[in-house]
Amino acid sequence: MTDAVVTAAPGKGDRLTPALFALAIFTSASLVFVVQPMVAKLVLPMLGGSPSVWNTSMVFFQAALLGGYAYAHALQRIGSIRVQVGVHLALLLAAALFLPLHISGALGEPNPSAPIGWLLATLALSVGAPFAVLSATAPLLQAWYARVRAGHEDGQNPYVLYAASNLGSFLALLSYPLLIEPLATLGGQRGGWSLGYGAFILMVAALAVVVWRSRDAAEEPPPLAVSAPIPWLDKLKLVLLAAAPSSLMLGVTAHLSTDVASAPFLWVVPLALYLLTFVIAFQNKPVIPIWLTLMLQGTLTAACIMLVAFRTGYWPMLFAIHLATFFFTALMCHQLLAERRPAPDRLTEFYLLLSLGGVVGGAFTALLAPVIFDTVWEYPLVLVLVGLARPMKRTPVEKSEIITFVVGLLIAATPPILSAAFQADWDLAWAFNRHVPWDMQQLSIAILGMAAICAFLLRDRTPAFVILIAAMALSSQYIARGYEAKLSDRSFFGVLKVAETEDPRMGGAVHVLMHGTTLHGAQPRDPVMRCNPTLYYAPSTPIGQVSLAQRDKPGAVIGVVGQGSGALAGYKRATDTLTFFEIDPLVDRISRDPKWFTFISDCADGPVRTVLGDARLTLGKEAKGTYDLLVIDAFSSDAVPTHLLTEEAIKLYLSLLKPDGVVLLHLSNRNLEITLPAQAAAQALHVPALHQIYRESDRAPEMAEASTEALILSPTEAGLARYRDDPRWNQLQQTQVRPWTDDYVNLIGSLWRHITQ
Repeated sequence: MTDAVVTAAPGKGDRLTPALFALAIFTSASLVFVVQPMVAKLVLPMLGGSPSVWNTSMVFFQAALLGGYAYAHALQRIGSIRVQVGVHLALLLAAALFLPLHISGALGEPNPSAPIGWLLATLALSVGAPFAVLSATAPLLQAWYARVRAGHEDGQNPYVLYAASNLGSFLALLSYPLLIEPLATLGGQRGGWSLGYGAFILMVAALAVVVWRSRDAAEEPPPLAVSAPIPWLDKLKLVLLAAAPSSLMLGVTAHLSTDVASAPFLWVVPLALYLLTFVIAFQNKPVIPIWLTLMLQGTLTAACIMLVAFRTGYWPMLFAIHLATFFFTALMCHQLLAERRPAPDRLTEFYLLLSLGGVVGGAFTALLAPVIFDTVWEYPLVLVLVGLARPMKRTPVEKSEIITFVVGLLIAATPPILSAAFQADWDLAWAFNRHVPWDMQQLSIAILGMAAICAFLLRDRTPAFVILIAAMALSSQYIARGYEAKLSDRSFFGVLKVAETEDPRMGGAVHVLMHGTTLHGAQPRDPVMRCNPTLYYAPSTPIGQVSLAQRDKPGAVIGVVGQGSGALAGYKRATDTLTFFEIDPLVDRISRDPKWFTFISDCADGPVRTVLGDARLTLGKEAKGTYDLLVIDAFSSDAVPTHLLTEEAIKLYLSLLKPDGVVLLHLSNRNLEITLPAQAAAQALHVPALHQIYRESDRAPEMAEASTEALILSPTEAGLARYRDDPRWNQLQQTQVRPWTDDYVNLIGSLWRHITQ
């Protein structure tokens, strides 16, 4: 461009150039963040519905983003902006060879004992090239914009375009569950993304024209003035400030999915909030000033730390507290980053450091923490440590602040002291339970609430604030662990706990297997009652009814997707053949350990087989027409993996049955209405189906049985003949709901039906 173009007063041409840059950055960001849930959905059927699949995928995308930013930074070493545009355009065209996006099968099926390496490598082979090149666009275009607009006021702050980039990311991410998934098949999504990618290439070509078609083709936009290098200590601070929100984003996702409730679209919400904080932080005039962010972050952190260890309560309130805390903590870090942004000539280096921090934080939470922690410790740990980023008050410490600090520490230490006293003196515990209407958890929350007030008052005294919230975190974790779990262990697929509860009507101690807030089985320890299947598998429930009905056959062949505590092994006779299909090796190990559960080891008459891997893959290898009963009971913290309820999946189940065999779909769910899509699939396949909702008895012991919803199907009417005369089973009316398929799932419709029914 000529100097006349660069320095001219804003006119029609000047308005067009900024608009074209903004549109290109908005489009690239939208494509980058639409592809993430889409690709995660493509790969989920190979690894079940675990939140860890999303978290690990996020680490890959962050690493690919780092690669893209490194490329963008390296490209700035080429002095000619026209050459830079040409190189980038060529790489965008080369990456288009990977379209339409698909999951590569080059690495075969994943090993459920070590799936992380397979997942990262498969994503790299499948989408690495187009994602990395596309993600480099945001810093590249900002750097080009700073040079092209060097003579204009808007060229002095190209970081404003970063807000536009993240706004595009935010809107694209929210549009996926709300618009794209309900309205388009996966094939349509892949095709639409490819068209969007092509449109973006045309935008970059248009930018090339803007750069190349200047009044004097021989003249380049002037290089930016060279500023002082960023000191290494400042670089470290930038990396750490970027790492904390990235870690917390995945940490809060794992915590809420595992320990509060499993709600649809939950994985998308923290990422959307994360992007929104960038939009706010990098505005010219942020709508939330930093002083307000610091006050709200201090308040919410103290409240969140008080509650983070406890898994009971009103879950919408817990969601709101955790997500609000994450939002203002991420906003605080990103506003502090925005304050430290360097001159425009260091722009790509700045984004490279931010991207490096994102990878460091994500890798810690998704890859390292599951190995070194047996539960989701990384979330409260980072929540405490990020308090060190708060600006420190430099005025002399007042006596009242010292008193507040000491009192806060004493209050935070009170719950563990009371707990130890109650365990040492049962008379004291009995007197407490008689006169105080709260249990230990409720009392601890009330006490820690006072410590939270002290922490809030000291929020500007950074060391004191961090020490207080750390003490609160340790105190709450001590109480929660002491009163909830006998065993806590962790795998790629989540945190499993074995709790012990007392129930005199079930002979005393009862072991309960928990995955987050979902019960996967319970077994009395009393020898008289220990072989009685409980909860969803009790004889009175639909699963129990069908299991007992198979005893009419001399030797039933039974398959169960989802092992849990192994409760269905309690029905196995010596002549029966029972196979569990389980994706998590940890579940198999715990359910076979007599220290915790004995349904498989002692109650089953004869050996019980377990096949590890995703059920869609492993069932596909089973012999057709051999099963009398298939029970589909695959839960991931109350979220049924949708690929196990598609028309293709149900067709697979039916193909494995004998002519009079049955498949039972366990459809109990707290957040989604999933019965109608399953029924619609049965209609599409023209097979008979019966439905039952069982309500647990108020007179039964707490762990004896559970309310259960189920749908039973068979390839022939003969398979359902024995159930049609049973008044507990009903014929559902024809539904107009669209069946789920491997190419189409509408979760928002299921959520809406659950809310309105």
